[in-house]
Amino acid sequence: MKIEVPRFMSIREVAKTGLLTEYTLRLMEKQNRLPCVYTGRKCLINFDRLVEQLNNPAGKGSDSE
Repeated sequence: MKIEVPRFMSIREVAKTGLLTEYTLRLMEKQNRLPCVYTGRKCLINFDRLVEQLNNPAGKGSDSE
């Protein structure tokens, strides 16, 4: 049985990947459009879900097949 553990990254770490800018990520956070959890005041983004969300805009996931 394989257990997949999600990768959590800070906003700055995600911005360093070149996927989105730090400004865009913070804007998405304020609009509650970012798959993240908070540890205190720090926002940790589920990187795998963010990539999936960006690849499937408007909720068009593989669930509809």
